Amino acid sequence: MELDSLDLRILRELESRADQTNLELARRVHVSPATCLRRVKQLHDLGVITSIVALLDAEKIGVPLHAIVEVTLDHQAIELLDRFEEGAISDVAVRECYRVSAGLDFVLIIQVANMDQYHEFAHRLLSGDSNVRNVRVLFSTRRAKFDTRSLPD
Repeated sequence: MELDSLDLRILRELESRADQTNLELARRVHVSPATCLRRVKQLHDLGVITSIVALLDAEKIGVPLHAIVEVTLDHQAIELLDRFEEGAISDVAVRECYRVSAGLDFVLIIQVANMDQYHEFAHRLLSGDSNVRNVRVLFSTRRAKFDTRSLPD
């Protein structure tokens, strides 16, 4: 599947402001509202657009503590990697889960209200798994940049 210049214009606009109406979007990308609506639906149907979400202020909703958790497992058999991954992605504190190469096995981005909730998370996912060999946690003291865009300008 190849995206044309109109698809890319639509995607860039939606990445920066997904709450705009179809009419506003059509004006910004210089096509008719019907064409715009058809293209957006096609991008959804093809799986290019996977979801449209609202980004919330973590401080204002009471989950300001972010941590990057590096996890190394003792054994890397595929079923053990899959089992840990399933537990990670089903945990409410985990916002992102990456299976990585070269040294570590997983990098998790977690978000919780406070250290008590972090300890609950660690007990649930990390301490409870006998295959977890090593954990390194980096607590964020300040987020200098957060960008959800995938397309370059």
